[in-house]
Amino acid sequence: MTDMTEGGSVRAPETDKTLGDSGARRGQSTRRGGGDPAGRGRTTIADGVVEKIAGLAARDVVGVHAMGSGISRTFGAMRERVPGGSSSKSATRGVKAEVGEVQTALDLEIVVDYGVSIADVAKDVRENVIAAVERMTGLEVVEVNIAVSDVKLPDEEEDEPETRLQ
Repeated sequence: MTDMTEGGSVRAPETDKTLGDSGARRGQSTRRGGGDPAGRGRTTIADGVVEKIAGLAARDVVGVHAMGSGISRTFGAMRERVPGGSSSKSATRGVKAEVGEVQTALDLEIVVDYGVSIADVAKDVRENVIAAVERMTGLEVVEVNIAVSDVKLPDEEEDEPETRLQ
């Protein structure tokens, strides 16, 4: 390495590039800043993110007909039909999350299909939601409260309003 200065050329001293007997260093990578990279910052997860994950996981369970109360489902269906309306709200409908730094608690409101065991559906929803939220966020799920607000009978019409367009 050469440094050109006003007084001419100055040659930098050669550094010893051989490792000698300390060959164990060859395979090691140099880590700058020291410590674990995961500890070099903070990750925050919004309540809405956890609500979406939980809502989608709950809907995957057989026996869950819908999420939320009848009124919220009706308003949600109308909102989705309006041009520019948000369909992302349907993913969080019936889900409320409280997110801390390392833990989260969830409240879910579901509608079950007639004929299924509500206890079994609730257990399956709880297991699916906990697995999905913990896997995707790394947060510990401390509780999943489930409120069954309705039972969908086979001959009931959907709560969604009829569309006037053909």
